[in-house]
Amino acid sequence: MPRLVIDDLQIEVPEGTKVIEAAERLGIMIPRFCYHKALGSAGACRMCAVKFIHGPFKGLQMSCMIDAQDGMVVSTTDEEAVAFRRQVIEWLMMNHPHDCPVCDEGGQCLLQDETVSGGHGLRRYPGRKRTYHDQYLGEFIAHEMNRCIHCYRCSRFYQDFAGYRDLGPMQIANRVYFGRFRDGPLESPFAGNLVDICPTGVYTDRSSRYKARRWDLQRVPFLCIHCSLGCSTVASARYREVVRIEARFNESVNGHFICDRGRFAYPYANLADRPRRARVDGEDASLAEAVRAASGRLDQISMNAGPDAVALVASDRCSLETLAVLKRISREKGWRHPAVFPRPDLEHKTRRAVSRLDRRLAVSMRELESADFILAVGIDPVHEAPMLALALRQAFREDAGIVVMDPRPVSAPFDFDHVAIAPAEIGGCLSRITEALSALQADSAAQGKETRRPEAAGPLRADLDSRIAGIVERLRGSRNPVIVCGTDIVRDSTPDRAADLARLLLQLKARPCLFFVLPGPNSFGAVLLAESPGRSFSDVVQDIEQGKVKALLVVESDPFKNFPDRERLERALDRLDLLAAMDYLPTSVVGRAHIVLPTCTVFECGGSFINQEGRVQRVEPVHEGGIPVHQVSGGGHPPRVFSHEVPGGEIEAAWRTALEVAGYTNARDNLSILKIMAEEHPGFARCRDIPTSRSFRVLPDAGDRPPVCEETGDRAAPEAADTLEVVLVDRFFGTEELSGYSPVIQNADSEPLVFLHVRDAEPLGIAHSDWISIALEGGGLEVRAGVSAQMAEGVLVIPRHRLLEWQKLGPVPAQIPFGRISRAGKE
Repeated sequence: MPRLVIDDLQIEVPEGTKVIEAAERLGIMIPRFCYHKALGSAGACRMCAVKFIHGPFKGLQMSCMIDAQDGMVVSTTDEEAVAFRRQVIEWLMMNHPHDCPVCDEGGQCLLQDETVSGGHGLRRYPGRKRTYHDQYLGEFIAHEMNRCIHCYRCSRFYQDFAGYRDLGPMQIANRVYFGRFRDGPLESPFAGNLVDICPTGVYTDRSSRYKARRWDLQRVPFLCIHCSLGCSTVASARYREVVRIEARFNESVNGHFICDRGRFAYPYANLADRPRRARVDGEDASLAEAVRAASGRLDQISMNAGPDAVALVASDRCSLETLAVLKRISREKGWRHPAVFPRPDLEHKTRRAVSRLDRRLAVSMRELESADFILAVGIDPVHEAPMLALALRQAFREDAGIVVMDPRPVSAPFDFDHVAIAPAEIGGCLSRITEALSALQADSAAQGKETRRPEAAGPLRADLDSRIAGIVERLRGSRNPVIVCGTDIVRDSTPDRAADLARLLLQLKARPCLFFVLPGPNSFGAVLLAESPGRSFSDVVQDIEQGKVKALLVVESDPFKNFPDRERLERALDRLDLLAAMDYLPTSVVGRAHIVLPTCTVFECGGSFINQEGRVQRVEPVHEGGIPVHQVSGGGHPPRVFSHEVPGGEIEAAWRTALEVAGYTNARDNLSILKIMAEEHPGFARCRDIPTSRSFRVLPDAGDRPPVCEETGDRAAPEAADTLEVVLVDRFFGTEELSGYSPVIQNADSEPLVFLHVRDAEPLGIAHSDWISIALEGGGLEVRAGVSAQMAEGVLVIPRHRLLEWQKLGPVPAQIPFGRISRAGKE
């Protein structure tokens, strides 16, 4: 390891460390604009000049471009270096518009900091300033090109790091322009990171523009809850309103960046029509009155019809605290255990995925970036777990091979081999790969020489044999392979089969190699706290129809969003003696509930969540809660009335309100909830010890769980000739519940498309972007069609989009005859 001296301080650093990084480890921040840890060195801004006194380099050099070497002596405060950096600042400021008072970057601007620290304060050049025209870049990003200092950070992130090409540098020399060839929304789902990465105010957050300066904000390390990855963020609030989300560096999870869904989905916390007042039988009431009413009615029904007549429904957006309390209440009251998952198959697949992970097998998202071969099955990364796509992109940049086995027309910012097969075939392919790899390994051990290629066997299509053989060879030849497996569209046994393959690879490669993607932000926690076997909401609806359930307490869940038969659900809820809803969203259930108990968002009460790799992460509240000031004041000055009460401030966390409803009035403090969590699952005992910025994995050691695949029957749709199998999928925008309430995301969202293979579309006379009509048992569905050759034949891919009445499909998997699909007259 090279040892060098910087400003009279000695340091030893790993080989390949840049001098600018070595200085930072000593606490010396060398000025920089173009350099960024995630992007590496560019040498474009010339701002990091230092003086090399001894060693292989002499004189002024750019510290971001020089590797630390043994014997180097470097000075960052040498007069020549300081004078050079002062001149660079003057050059950069020569064309700057000096519009700091109206720039959203003001107060958090690296250019401001370096200008002040460099001692520049007077523009000596008398010529005219260079100016540009700004572009419209979509609903998320505002463009102010006159502020640009040509550091190239934006293009290096957008093109090199993220893999999209519609934004970059144009023209030459002093006229270089960073933007698109023409105005239009940015294509990248990671474009919002331009706001964080730009050292000036060229790219600013349009959704929070002109709302606050950095020093006005309550800023808290936070967590994204818009998919199962659990990326780290910074949440900012002002005047009881969340106004901005930024990326927060997390070495184990998301690195430096987040996706646009995680960045711009926060307005659900600020909704004007959000439940702020408790309601009993349609009339406003205080929270205490509504709690007493709910408690009394639930006890009465429990007494008359038995405690089993009371059912609880939650969701995977509930915090661990809420799920633990609901489990405790249901057990001690004798009520039915909370149903978290909308479908039995989803609950089963998630349970199997969680049950197969252990400390030796699970790989983090950042570790995935170092893989040299990745097999992704049943997953569309950009739409289901966007930051997974960015991690795969980094692996691809390091020459990793990537194979995606999925029926959808998958699009990603990296090259990959697409094995387009139906969901029912994925599990068989994984089993075949495991068998072939195991056989090859046995042959290799027995013969000690070159092995033969396995014979084709099994019930798979003949055209898959060569693809499988190729995957097996690439797995054998890789040093650090990773298996990525989704849990949404795959069959029940697929997570087990993926885990079997990963466990075999662990034996062969001695490296962690399994990465599951789960349905929601706290699916992992819901499974850990659930009964075995658990119950889904579909089971609850069936029991309501049979008269077994008389009262339903719905906690931070919207059953109407995911239940496949809306009319059936409405009829079932109408049969209830009591429907009570606890939520912070204006859902359909809240609208029809007999008793409404409003709850806090995670921004107002904090909470703990477990991501898909079993990492427990806890966040503190961003603000105290209450109705945003601008909603109270009508947009003007806040009311000039002083009071001890905050408007809307009586709302509490769901777990606190649930304890009150159950009659546990003495167990509502933070120490009590930590005790409840530890008692409900021993792995949560450490929650009381972790600070907000840290996390831990709640995974068993290797060997604590059975390594063999549990025999499960795959629930498949009955096969029939001339039919298409329905595959319900998520999209980047439009299907995730919380982000669906964001006005800026609604404006940016595109029209949903139903995809089918070109060979399935041709007999029907359907072309790409045609309107089609699908005749269903629940009524007709009209939607635009997407036609692609890059997907599996025999499937119809339908998004669960908020603008699409996909619930008319009924239970899935399902088959739709070709005769029910036709072109619509709509244009």
